Amino acid sequence: MEEPRKLKGHKASTTCCIASQNRPGLIATADEDGCVCWFDLRCKDKIFTMDVGNGNPVSSICFKPGNEDVVYVSLGSEVKCFDVNMVTASELLHSYNYNKDEINQIACSSKSSFLAAADDSGDVKIIDIRQNRMYKTLRDGHTSICSSVQFIPWRPWEVITGGLDSKFVLWDFSKGRPRKIWDFGTLDAGNKGNTGQCLNPAFVHALALPEVDVVDRFVKICAVARGDGVVSIINVESELNTVKSKSSSKPKKGSKSTPKVGGSSADPEIENQNGGDLHLDHSLGGHTAAVSCVTFSTFGDKGKFIISGGNDRQVKVWDWSKFFMAGETSSGTDFLCSSLSLSRKVNWLCTTPTDSENLIVCDTSKIVKVYNIG
Repeated sequence: MEEPRKLKGHKASTTCCIASQNRPGLIATADEDGCVCWFDLRCKDKIFTMDVGNGNPVSSICFKPGNEDVVYVSLGSEVKCFDVNMVTASELLHSYNYNKDEINQIACSSKSSFLAAADDSGDVKIIDIRQNRMYKTLRDGHTSICSSVQFIPWRPWEVITGGLDSKFVLWDFSKGRPRKIWDFGTLDAGNKGNTGQCLNPAFVHALALPEVDVVDRFVKICAVARGDGVVSIINVESELNTVKSKSSSKPKKGSKSTPKVGGSSADPEIENQNGGDLHLDHSLGGHTAAVSCVTFSTFGDKGKFIISGGNDRQVKVWDWSKFFMAGETSSGTDFLCSSLSLSRKVNWLCTTPTDSENLIVCDTSKIVKVYNIG
């Protein structure tokens, strides 16, 4: 692998990054000093720097879908919204202070109606960004830190969250309650000896969902970056159909049934089985330490690849489509397309919709790396 291009401008370790889909080559990267640097990969130097945190680390950043002149950043328990002028400046539009604890990730819905903020308390705040008010608090889905949140593009009233309790929760945020809970800790315990993983718990560190134009061609899935080194590919719609079929087959009133151990009819469905999902682990060439981030490719055949980064200083490129599109008949060795060895642990990564310079990596250094994939 050729040496990556190095983008300089940060004075502290980089934490996260985003890439424009409407203006290929435009990226924003954030750091632990509270700065956001804007780069145009067609140019040599950065465009400009925004000091949004006054020394406080930026934990997450996202564009407003449909209007990439507007960006949201989270720092501490606050979310800030900026109108960005790509020449030299930015303007603070709004500030939201609804979270009680430090925010780990923010995400904006595809219709630009809501913003979700997941925090250390385990709560997720859903903010109506059209009315600039609190909409709903999602609570009691996680018993520990909620590390990640994503809206489901093809389900306008649902979000998915992941936490350091090893749970992966699908919510109906209009009602404020979980529809389904996956417990990777129980799943891992039930499959000991089969994965060959590191001894870390199966914490959920990051989630990624494909965009609507991708799921029209592929299966509706979610990628999960886990603390035990596994990248899990969850067939969301298949799992939800299972929930529906189980609920429709419940015995009618007056008939006898065997109660579920540890649950009740009012509980969300808890999934502990493999089902039709794919778990990319070390035995398939995967990570040997915690997976810190995961994303879908936006270059080439959009959404075909899942790219993961980890604490093992590795970046893996996976062709997940071979599993689902081939009816689960592919050899396990077919999924891993390539690996990149880095000198530091990976904090975050994203892709650009270009044929070259299409993988952006933020590691624990001050320098952002740009790689060519494909």
